[in-house]
Amino acid sequence: MQILLTNDDGIFAPGLSALKQALASLGDVCVVAPATEQSGVGHSITYLSPLTAKEIFDGTERRGWAVEGSPADCVKLALGEFCPQTPDLVVSGINGGLNLGINVLYSGTIAAATEGALNHITSVAVSLEYDDHPNFQRAAEIAVSLIGQILAQPDANKHQLYSINIPISATREPAEVRVVPMAVQGWTAEFDKRSDPKGRQYFWASGTPPRGTEITDVQQLAKGHITLTPLMVDRTNHTMLDAMHQWKLLP
Repeated sequence: MQILLTNDDGIFAPGLSALKQALASLGDVCVVAPATEQSGVGHSITYLSPLTAKEIFDGTERRGWAVEGSPADCVKLALGEFCPQTPDLVVSGINGGLNLGINVLYSGTIAAATEGALNHITSVAVSLEYDDHPNFQRAAEIAVSLIGQILAQPDANKHQLYSINIPISATREPAEVRVVPMAVQGWTAEFDKRSDPKGRQYFWASGTPPRGTEITDVQQLAKGHITLTPLMVDRTNHTMLDAMHQWKLLP
């Protein structure tokens, strides 16, 4: 199996290294990742300037290709130039921090997996709850076990974009897996207003999505469960689309 591995935390991120080692049990891993951290860039791509890339080594050990671009850029460039063959699987992560609820709209980690799905490749984003001393190795073992189980399902090819979120507690003690939808509650527009030493104002975003009471990725992870969510590329509201066909619209 040919696997493309990327992330949004950058080529030197410990989560990427841990996942590369764990994925080797499933196949050959090609690493193409951003040269620097690209958290929160969403599905942005570079098209008004050239992309530069170079191979990165630790001594004689090859890390992979580092791209001066976004996670989506990395997947595009990997598919067009760097992978020895079309990947059977795209994996993005391990992200240092969760990608739950509407964070999937902002996440570079999710965007990289989405780019894989856009190219009809089964793609999985992996995120680990933030911790000062995260056990990325254990998180990688959990993620690869789940990925292997996903690929083994008889109907796995019917869907090509998945998001795994792992609570930090799951790297210390056994946890259950919950297949759940993403939460859709929006972030509140809350900011911590401050002043710099020269008296200029600046703002830190401080709002967080509410957990809610519905069974979602946010709510289940808060209970200590690993969450697995199938995501969609198509953002069309097909129910509304059918209703709108009855509208009498004039130019």
